[in-house]
Formats: sequence, structure tokens, C-alpha cells
Amino acid sequence: MSCVFCEIVLGRVAADVVYEDERTMAFLDTRPLFPGHTLVVPRVHVETLGELDAALIEPFFGASQRLALAVQRAMGAEGTFVAINNHVSQSVPHLHLHVVPRRKGDGLKGFFWPRTKYASPEEAARVGGAIREALL
Repeated sequence: MSCVFCEIVLGRVAADVVYEDERTMAFLDTRPLFPGHTLVVPRVHVETLGELDAALIEPFFGASQRLALAVQRAMGAEGTFVAINNHVSQSVPHLHLHVVPRRKGDGLKGFFWPRTKYASPEEAARVGGAIREALL
């Protein structure tokens, strides 16, 4: 069974990558809640947080922490929403952490949030570039 996130990690499927190191990768969600919605994944295939090897916890959450700060800065947000689904609502069975920029009054209530698309590949590239720059 093929995993789209593993394919992204291997470079076989295109993604707007905003961060990568030897153990983790982060890229823009193709159906973001808001521009800047980023997914952080371990490079190795594990389905849930409970399956993540103990040696990968710090690299995974260290990268996630950096991305949460970078997304907030890059998008001029007031904060971020950070979440992991395990099995339920997990559209891709590969551990991934969502980093979503948030603003007061942004309309997100509960867990019934409409997904959107980037207006163009150029918009996605601009947003990805802003996050990459904010990581420096």
C-alpha cells in the first residue's frame, strides 16, 4: 500500500516543502484551513503518535515547535492551532502534526472547519517561502 506522505518524503510526489532535516519534513497542506496550514511528518512511516520511536520524539516535536513559531511569524498570526489525529479523522495514515495559523475572530469553531485551496501555485509558493524565511 502506497503512502502519499512517504512518497513526498522520497521526492516522488511534489509538495511545497517548508522544512526538512534528516528525521522530519514539513510541507503546506494542499487543502488548508488558512494559508500557511503546514503538516509536519516524520520521514519514517508510522501511522500514529503512539508508534513513533522514542528516539524520534524530540526531533519530531522540536521541528513542530519551530514550525509553530515560524508559521505564526510568517502569516502575521496571533497564534497557532497545533493538532494530531490518531486514526479518527486521519485522512493519510502517516503521523502528521497540523500547524494552523490563528487569529481572533477567524471563524474556526469546534471541529467543523471548511477546507479551501490556494488560489494558485504561486500563492502556495509565496506562503511556503514566507514560512521558510521565518525559520531562519
